[in-house]
Amino acid sequence: MALIRSIQPADNPFIAQVIRDVLIEHNVPKVGTAYADASLDCMFETYLTPKSQYFVVEKEGKIIGGAGIHQLENEANTICELQKMYFLPEARGLGLGAEMMEKCLAFAKQVSYEKCYLETMPYMKDAQKLYLKFGFDYLDQPMGCTGHTSCPVWMIKIL
Repeated sequence: MALIRSIQPADNPFIAQVIRDVLIEHNVPKVGTAYADASLDCMFETYLTPKSQYFVVEKEGKIIGGAGIHQLENEANTICELQKMYFLPEARGLGLGAEMMEKCLAFAKQVSYEKCYLETMPYMKDAQKLYLKFGFDYLDQPMGCTGHTSCPVWMIKIL
């Protein structure tokens, strides 16, 4: 049984490794993606800001995935971003993606965000199917200032 919970300081190295492992698995460029984010090694601290939350998936004491909500940089304070949603292979196919989406979007609504934005890669088809199922629509151009210049798929959802 997997548990979705708020990130704790001790989770930092483990979630950073999960994210890097998944990005490497999918041959994602290391520049212009989450791989290069300075926040990757201090996720707990990054999500201490108001209206932000990062959740991890823990199974048998091991971090196997995570996702978070943070205000979209350089946009209105009513727009958040679904960030760093990654799962190790052992976490996939168990419904954890849908459970994580529900948790993240519920948090976003709870703290009064009106829209949720995300960026992904074109070949992450399973992720896009999940986003579409949850009501995200494709955009023609990026929003905000994420620094993820190598992520060419942009989506948004009205909360």
